[in-house]
Amino acid sequence: MSDFIINAFATLFVTIDPVGLAPMFLAVTAGLSATERRRVAIRATVTAAGILMLFYFAGQTVLNVLGISVSAFRVAGGILLFIIAIEMVFGKRAERKSETAEKAIGEHTAADLHEVAIFPLAIPLIAGPAAISAIILLSGQAPDTLAYAGLGAVIVIILASCMLTFFLADKIERLMGDTAQLVITRLLGVLLAALSVQFIADGILVLVRTSS
Repeated sequence: MSDFIINAFATLFVTIDPVGLAPMFLAVTAGLSATERRRVAIRATVTAAGILMLFYFAGQTVLNVLGISVSAFRVAGGILLFIIAIEMVFGKRAERKSETAEKAIGEHTAADLHEVAIFPLAIPLIAGPAAISAIILLSGQAPDTLAYAGLGAVIVIILASCMLTFFLADKIERLMGDTAQLVITRLLGVLLAALSVQFIADGILVLVRTSS
């Protein structure tokens, strides 16, 4: 059982990559205050937890009922991620977030914070196609009930590390100047674009193979 738990932890940690989410969090929440970022971090983590736990308990059953393949989900996530990447490269998202932060707390601001937390943070950066497919695969490989429960604990630990990373990301930003933040945002936009294209390409390849 210990081998299964260690393998599950390694697989999900590499797949979700909590440490690597810090610069992503800084980029997509540019212009928000520390309090607003904390709310976004909590909401994003809780939302991702709900999604991952759904597939942990239901898994393949949910996809079968909806008639959705993991490959199709990967393509859809890649397209949405590519849209976010374009906004980051051209600075549109940072400008929009700065304007939102300057507004008085109200209905529109709350809605915008909710949008950021759900997409792209919760989906697909935390609970993305790779993480979902890994959980479905691992839950089906659990040798016994104890190992299955251990997988659930691993998921909770990984998600807690994501939230901790988001909380510390605000302190990291204080060490960065405006120029460095601008460069990193543009660079991450390019990297996100490449990542989204890889998502789409991998999904299409699998879809073509399964249909041929």
